[in-house]
This record gives sequence, structure tokens and C-alpha cells, in this order.
Amino acid sequence: MLSPDPAGVLARLRGLALALAETDEVVSHGIPAFRVAGKMFAYFRHDHHGDGMTVVCVKTSGRDEQEMLIEADPDLFSKPAYLWPSGWVGMSLADPDWEHVAGRLAASWRLAAPKRLVRDL
Repeated sequence: MLSPDPAGVLARLRGLALALAETDEVVSHGIPAFRVAGKMFAYFRHDHHGDGMTVVCVKTSGRDEQEMLIEADPDLFSKPAYLWPSGWVGMSLADPDWEHVAGRLAASWRLAAPKRLVRDL
């Protein structure tokens, strides 16, 4: 389901992502993406290829976590095109619980961040 205000949702997501250590925002494949030390940890997608969804794509620890998240809450989590095979899930931002979004962003950041950054936290 599309977000009623994608610009506002992106602004809120941007604030959460950029609050994490050593992060920046780039445009990747025409969409906003967030990285830590040059490694992507989140992508913002709004109606990607006409899928009708507004999501943040985040890294997971692998297939088991992907499957568990989607099975536990298929309305919240989805299989993002192109990214699913590499261990990512889409998290709906149609009616976000921002605390939950912040937690998933932080988990994704930890998976992408250099060990020294994770250790220093």
C-alpha cells in the first residue's frame, strides 16, 4: 500500500538512517539509499516498478531471518525485487511504527558496518 505522503515518510526515514554512525545518503538505481562506510544498509522504494508499495529495504542475516519475518507478518514484510536473493526484506512504510523501523534500520546497519564501528558502540 502506498504511503499517503512519500516525501514525509522519506524525510522521517532519512532522519533515522543518518542518525546512525558514519552514514550517508546516495542515489542508487534512481532511488534514495543509505550506506555505512560505503556499504548499503537501506533503500527507500515508493511504487517500485508500479508495485503499489512504499517500503524500506533492509539487510537481514540471511534466508532464515527473511522467511521468519515474512511468515510472522506478511503485511509488514515483503520480498523486494532484485534484493531478496541477497538477504534483504522490504518493510512497509504505509503506516509505520517508527520505533520498529528504527530497530530494523539499526540491525541492518550493524550487518553492513565495519566491525570496528559495531565494536565501538
